[in-house]
Amino acid sequence: MKNTIFTGAATAIVTPMTETGVDYEQFGRLIDWQIAEGIDAIVVAGTTGEASTLSDDEHKEVIRYCVERVAGRVPVIAGTGSNDTAYAIELTKYAGQVGADAVLLVTPYYNKATQNGLIKFFTDIADASSVPCILYNVPSRTGCNIAPATVAALAEHPNIVGIKEASGNISQIAQVAHLCGDKIDIYSGNDDQIVPVLSLGGKGVISVLSDILPAATSKMVHDYLDGNTAAATQKQLELLPLVDALFSEVNPIPVKAAIAKMGYGENYLRLPLTPMEEQNAEKLFALMREQNLLD
Repeated sequence: MKNTIFTGAATAIVTPMTETGVDYEQFGRLIDWQIAEGIDAIVVAGTTGEASTLSDDEHKEVIRYCVERVAGRVPVIAGTGSNDTAYAIELTKYAGQVGADAVLLVTPYYNKATQNGLIKFFTDIADASSVPCILYNVPSRTGCNIAPATVAALAEHPNIVGIKEASGNISQIAQVAHLCGDKIDIYSGNDDQIVPVLSLGGKGVISVLSDILPAATSKMVHDYLDGNTAAATQKQLELLPLVDALFSEVNPIPVKAAIAKMGYGENYLRLPLTPMEEQNAEKLFALMREQNLLD
């Protein structure tokens, strides 16, 4: 059995921005609030953090700042994946050097890969990393799926400890659990499947929902793992409309609007992302009011 990076809910944290760059003052406030609310870990510079439009220098500085601000209070997992293997290795080495507890490695997008190519890609990065690696399978965004047998092969690597499974395919996740056992920790990458993944032996979720509901999302996971499965299931079902609203447009458009509405910076995204459409935003804000997140 490998060391578990976290159990519970990790927030895939947004990166507050303005036209002139990253808003570190608001980013720091958001990090502190997340930790005060009891989040179990923070994933920085991932999809939700708009890593794809951060410059190389910004990407590194966002990781460094987050590690420094968190100051060991919870694990920090840095998004360092890329479709450029050399750049992914460079970022992964950097994240380890500045104190990240682990890295999150997305499947190579656009150029895709065969399953053998994925094994070589992730192995080369893991070999170069000084910290544990979590795979990130999100075929809807990358066009590339990590097959269960491939996960099982990669789970033999001592430095590959987990997978964020955002395929949405519960049957596939069950196969991963069956093939890997305790050789890899499974995290839900979809907020509408937290409890289903936990029922297959998952350790938690890497969440967008927890950007705005960190305490409730973490409690859902811990309730389930502590045996209070009825309460966890009830909360999963109760929050489905809010989860749907958070994904009514491509992530992180809705959650950026939500965080801004809660007072953490501007509702600013970098193109090709654009601000949330008004009718969708109003539905989201109404559901947030039901959760007492807005006045």
